[in-house]
Amino acid sequence: MSKKDILIIENLADFEKKINRDSRPYDINMMVMPGTLEDKHKDVDPEKGIQALRRQFNLVYILIGGVHDVHLGADYRWLKPNDLVIVPENFLYASSNVRNCKGYCMHFKTEFIQPLLKGPLAEEFPYFDLESEHIVNVTTAESDLIQQSFRDIISEYERFSPEKDYLLRNYIHILLLRIREIYRPYVKKIGENATRSMKIANQFRHLVEKNFINMREVQQYAEQLCITPKHLSEVVKANTGKSPRDIINDMLLLEAKVLLGSTDKTITEIAHLLHFEDQSHFHRFIRQHTGCTPLQLRQKL
Repeated sequence: MSKKDILIIENLADFEKKINRDSRPYDINMMVMPGTLEDKHKDVDPEKGIQALRRQFNLVYILIGGVHDVHLGADYRWLKPNDLVIVPENFLYASSNVRNCKGYCMHFKTEFIQPLLKGPLAEEFPYFDLESEHIVNVTTAESDLIQQSFRDIISEYERFSPEKDYLLRNYIHILLLRIREIYRPYVKKIGENATRSMKIANQFRHLVEKNFINMREVQQYAEQLCITPKHLSEVVKANTGKSPRDIINDMLLLEAKVLLGSTDKTITEIAHLLHFEDQSHFHRFIRQHTGCTPLQLRQKL
């Protein structure tokens, strides 16, 4: 596949080859790929981590141990043991630190389990909604249940059976139902305990994820949230440790890395796509935040 066609990683075979550096042949039409984090991360460069990307398929994984951080849209977190992570298709994702990880993971295309759904995936399983909470720290007992579901999926994936797709589809559905069972009370508790400032910070983060290319000024977000820029800055800083400007810039930088690392578009074209005034403004932005020129950053990705 031509590099210029990869802006969004379209199939699981390319993901295994490009990100997990797996040289084994895979069917380009593969719909499901389960595995352990130990196996999937064994060839990931610990210095580079997982580059900023968007997948056209869903990712679910549970971390049992090891070092792992994640950028999920405008959110950045260091993961803890028993953190369950849900990454909806086309959601911006990256990880700078991936070392000695243990756990289970699975990529799957929505259409694979669609026959078991009554409507859109995010309606039946709200944690796939782009504005939902995507990281849940589960209890040890909940983690054991989820791990068993992953083991069932992996076992069935590796076994030959004329009923393989049907069985896999149902095992995946069971995993998603178990996660929903855990997720509902977790989200309800978060909602009940959330302060007004926490809600504002989350609203700001979701607005940035949708509008960061067209809206660069803190004032614009404050107006949409009907508060002053000063109040927005205080609230976001208190809840995230970062200023609103930092969060907007983080999203711009991640998107720039996707375009630089996954496409053959010129620096000028990328600057235009990201609504910089010209190439020199884009050049200064990248150097300010990475210490590299856009070309040097592209060569590192």
